[in-house]
Amino acid sequence: MRAESSATASARIAVGARSRGARRTVPPSPTGPQAGGGRGVGTLQAVLGVTAFSLTFPATAWGLEGFGPWSLVAVRSVLAALIAGGYLLATGARPPARRHWPGLAVVGAGVVLGFPLLTTLALRTSSTAHAAVVVGLLPLTTALLAALRGGTRPSRTFWAAALAGAAAVVAFTVGQSGGALSTADLYLFAALLVCAAGYTEGGRLAREMPGVRVIGWALVLCLPLTVPVAALALAHEPVRLTAHSVTGLLWVAAGSQFLGLVLWYRGMAAIGIPRASQLQLAQPLLTLVWSVLLLGEHLPVAAPLTAAAVLVCIAVTQRARG
Repeated sequence: MRAESSATASARIAVGARSRGARRTVPPSPTGPQAGGGRGVGTLQAVLGVTAFSLTFPATAWGLEGFGPWSLVAVRSVLAALIAGGYLLATGARPPARRHWPGLAVVGAGVVLGFPLLTTLALRTSSTAHAAVVVGLLPLTTALLAALRGGTRPSRTFWAAALAGAAAVVAFTVGQSGGALSTADLYLFAALLVCAAGYTEGGRLAREMPGVRVIGWALVLCLPLTVPVAALALAHEPVRLTAHSVTGLLWVAAGSQFLGLVLWYRGMAAIGIPRASQLQLAQPLLTLVWSVLLLGEHLPVAAPLTAAAVLVCIAVTQRARG
């Protein structure tokens, strides 16, 4: 890697200088989660990515007004792959190294296919508000998988705040559902696991290649599967083109599946997976707002209290030393 070569060269210069009796300080690498300027930009990118994701469930609900669940998921993936493929061709991006393909397969299975399919199936019977709160557990799930996959060791304060935020989300969910888990909830919990795996692997890959190429190649990698599934689903599921269904489809394809993930992976690469994942605690709260404004759903009374608790947890996790 270029960054690694640069770091190695700097180290050799420093060693050579010391051997001649000169004193020279080697500046730290400007890349990675510890970079000061990069952290501010990375946080902004992660926040914009979360904002894009927060519109996913309302847009999916709109899409389901005119498409079947399998059609919606497959077509959105194909459209997103076409956008990504066009970008990769226009920028002359070279194919990833062989060592990157297994990670890209995990991103594709979790983020491109698994999460959209499972959440779309759940939204056939679940409200967007309820689904958004359940998926609010995604930050903690991502942080846990990041610790297992990458060996990260956040501080006790970080974990305490993360667990507190997750507890607030769980309490909200149980209170709204009456303590009973539905089939939709099972879909959503499965979606949490596959998406967290995709986020973790994507965040790791985004340290070695631009985030736009991580999701871009993952989308292209899935085309041999998504194209035939889209053709088959469109032939068997009814399609009713409306302003809502088309707008929903276009957003989940271009906004959620491509642009949001580009910003998200760049943010994770800059500030670290654990810190970035905690920003997603705000996602269900934003989705609750969109569900009221765009879908006319009833906002639960407990939502403002949950919002306050979650925002406090976000503030603590961002200040905690990972």
